[in-house]
Amino acid sequence: MNQDLNYYHLIHQEIASLVLYQSIFDDEVGQAFLEVFDLISVRNKELIDIKCLKAYGHWLRNLAFQGISWQDYLIKKILMDDNPFSQQVQQVSLEDLPKPLIEATEHDLSILKSLYKLPLEAISQWVKEAANLPFSPFVGQCENKNNTFLHQQDNWENCLDPLAQHYRQHGTGIFAQYKALKWYNNQLIGITEADPITLTEIVGYESQKETLIKNTEILLSGYNALNVLLYGSRGSGKSSLVKGLLNEYYSQGLRLVEVNKSQLSDLPMIVDQLRYIPQKFIIFVDDLSFEEDNDAFKSLKVVLEGNVTAKAKNVVVYATSNRRHLIREYFDDRPRPKDADEIHHWDTVQEKLSFSDRFGLTLTFEPANQDTYLNIVHHLASQIELKMDKNELGFRAKQWATQHNGRSGRTARQFIDFLEGELKLNK
Repeated sequence: MNQDLNYYHLIHQEIASLVLYQSIFDDEVGQAFLEVFDLISVRNKELIDIKCLKAYGHWLRNLAFQGISWQDYLIKKILMDDNPFSQQVQQVSLEDLPKPLIEATEHDLSILKSLYKLPLEAISQWVKEAANLPFSPFVGQCENKNNTFLHQQDNWENCLDPLAQHYRQHGTGIFAQYKALKWYNNQLIGITEADPITLTEIVGYESQKETLIKNTEILLSGYNALNVLLYGSRGSGKSSLVKGLLNEYYSQGLRLVEVNKSQLSDLPMIVDQLRYIPQKFIIFVDDLSFEEDNDAFKSLKVVLEGNVTAKAKNVVVYATSNRRHLIREYFDDRPRPKDADEIHHWDTVQEKLSFSDRFGLTLTFEPANQDTYLNIVHHLASQIELKMDKNELGFRAKQWATQHNGRSGRTARQFIDFLEGELKLNK
């Protein structure tokens, strides 16, 4: 037992000596693990220490709640950790990084490997001794579900090359954990369940899709991509197309940041936060329009046209709108002959009407005719292998469009979803 206690003290000291990967223990599982180790240090041979036992149970409960083993948890946290090494190695080769940074990384990985190999039976025994218990606490955890290069290596300090490649491909921190984010309370928040729609589900607007894909590939290649306005009728798939791009190109470093119209005044701040991140970003603004020449209008104009600060090459704005002219114009806005400032007033009106021209690309989505609508219906039906006569499917699809929201990609999706549920329910 003395040898075990010496091993415990060594592990405890090594955890405290972590240099770069300290934030691995910032979440509930990590904090619970540290609490167990801290309480094991406090020993009283006269009393049963319930606190230590509860902390141990809390740690196991948090692992079980996430459905993850202790080994998978450690590796997951390492692969997402945002620290000086994981940040710099995305933009600088290993050979060009400072030697102390490399040594600190190897030091931390060696310690984390010791924690990875730490048997739960040993922790249970330490808790038994520390809490003065007559029994050994429960030992059990989920099985390892992953098999990364770290799972396969005995010496993690020798894994800097594949680790660097992983950080370059997947990013770190919130950008590694989430493919889609939103702007909330002046910070980026991850979207846990991003829309899973794929590009293959979107048909009927092939030229628009091809142009948007090409522009996105230009962005991913590091060249100057254009900001895009997707304009057209409701339900034509404009928003779905942007979301489909994310699911297609996420593994190549594409991320999406959703920004509401009410948050457009924060756009320059958002772009500044993304400017030096290695990943590429689509700032997605859905249903864009302005009531007047307000701060949001001015902020978006700055991002689209630039100012003294250089344009961020890794950020583009993709906005959807049902209006070709994004700023509403009223008859009262138009100058009358008797107005003394007629010329200047027309300048203001023209600036409002031409605002959409500041997007490098404007893609128009016209209302779906009957052939396009039925093409979308049959395509969606084939993707889920819906068993129904083609003529009957078309007849019911036309009925649905007449009785509901008219012909559009959204209507087609709603019809297919309802029909699939109906057929399965009848079975």
